[in-house]
Amino acid sequence: MRFAISFFNKYFPVQLLFVLFLFNLPIGDAISQAAEQKQSEHPAMSFIVVRRAVCNQPCPEWISAEGRITSDTPAQMRKILKKIGNRKLPVVFRSEGGDVNAAYAMGRMIRKAGLETAVGGTRLEGCPPEDLRCAAAIARNGASAGSTYSYGAYCVSACPLALAGGTTRASSQWAYIGVHQITTIYNKMRVSYRIEYKMVNGKRQEVSRKEVGRKVTGQSSSTKLGKKATATLKAYLKEMGVSGDIVDLMMRATPDSMMMVAPTEALRTGLITDMLAYNEWPGMPLCAQDAVADAVCYRHPTPKAAVAEAPSYPAPKTHPMDFLLMYNGNCQEECTQWISADGDIMPDTPAQLEAMLKTLGDRKLPVVFQSYGGDEDAAFAMGRMIRAAGLDTSIGRTRLPNCPMQDPRCTASMAKSGPTEGEVFAGGAYCFSSCTLAFMGGTSRLVGRTSALGLSQPAAKLTETERGKFIAYFSEMGVSPETFDTMMITPSFGRGDIYPPQALKLDIIDGVIPYDEEPGLHFCGPNAKESVRCPRKSEAVIVPASVN
Repeated sequence: MRFAISFFNKYFPVQLLFVLFLFNLPIGDAISQAAEQKQSEHPAMSFIVVRRAVCNQPCPEWISAEGRITSDTPAQMRKILKKIGNRKLPVVFRSEGGDVNAAYAMGRMIRKAGLETAVGGTRLEGCPPEDLRCAAAIARNGASAGSTYSYGAYCVSACPLALAGGTTRASSQWAYIGVHQITTIYNKMRVSYRIEYKMVNGKRQEVSRKEVGRKVTGQSSSTKLGKKATATLKAYLKEMGVSGDIVDLMMRATPDSMMMVAPTEALRTGLITDMLAYNEWPGMPLCAQDAVADAVCYRHPTPKAAVAEAPSYPAPKTHPMDFLLMYNGNCQEECTQWISADGDIMPDTPAQLEAMLKTLGDRKLPVVFQSYGGDEDAAFAMGRMIRAAGLDTSIGRTRLPNCPMQDPRCTASMAKSGPTEGEVFAGGAYCFSSCTLAFMGGTSRLVGRTSALGLSQPAAKLTETERGKFIAYFSEMGVSPETFDTMMITPSFGRGDIYPPQALKLDIIDGVIPYDEEPGLHFCGPNAKESVRCPRKSEAVIVPASVN
């Protein structure tokens, strides 16, 4: 070789030389949220346009996106977006994650198209429980018929990055959002180059370099984010309007584990923008400001009159809460007795309750609530008053005889002296917002299986002191502090339903009223017959006159 170069230099002062060089280079050619071998266990993400199976025309539609995000997923998404044209269909994700760079690309595509996103699964019509998106139910042309669900749906790993692309991002308290550390997979490559030199006065000068081949010679991975990867991640989150605090949450969990993002944290960081209520489903679009009452969308605008009238609780104002001493049945034999607390909680409601309790003396009758809520401080005072008196609470609707359906506690049927006769039913009764705070004061707290109990966040933004006030009250009443997070995931104008299993777990209730029972305390009078309900005779005490 030396002779050849010497020869060329002597007779050809400027001559081109071609040399083949081999280099071993570590190249990070895939950034993913799990190792490749784990990813291969899940099918790649697929997209289906789905139409609500049971609906009024026009039927709502959405894009169902389920499966593992791969490097090819953005191309598949591009095809589905081209298929729907200018229609703004929400993208409903159910995914275990995958390729991060692909998730970035998907998020930007979604944002550019102006689409909304949600966490949820899709169930196609006619599919078996073990395969909810069965191939047989996928329409060849147009949209497939189906529905969505929140319970058990998930968007984890790299999926939240794609979810973040939505102009609005919805989830529910029954779905899961999770993040963890990013794994960067490095492929060690042997790269071959064809390099062209020229010799000038005995010295080599490179003219061109062309890659002629590469071969994987090994693989390694790392969870340590370099400066460039960290900057890329934070820039993407900022672009999508998501707080950089998500990065801290990601770094708390190894790739083999998962950091579940609580709904309150997801809302705070902007990972989601809305929580779906019990009667809303993933794929519902956000309501327009002028949406009609029966429009299929979530977060219906509150009528201006209702906002002006009752800004701190969701329902139209009924009447200020009043208290009636009630009984049902012949109290010489068997009867039920209770305090009916019905209406909106006002600042002076605690004073009304105090007057009622004074008339009872040592009698301990349950307080049966039906209310949309109202003043929070008044509800705190009522709860403490009920606890100090050692009374039970429940939820029930009281109906007086000869009253119309639209006014079941009509004044005309209230007793002028002594207790008022009537009936109480658990079915269809409700206690929302601040009512639930007062309800917590009961030494024993019961609901019916078809009663509605709910908590929603206050209309005004809470300060740290106010947050502490709620948490301290929950602790005082023996209710789990997690109740605060449950309360904060529902907007102030939402119902925030808490179903019995969850209410039991949070210690908000102590039990459920059996189907064959109703709210109220059962008494056996001196003339009662021996029975299961009256194992022994006891003197019934007729409660004092009602106080309004």
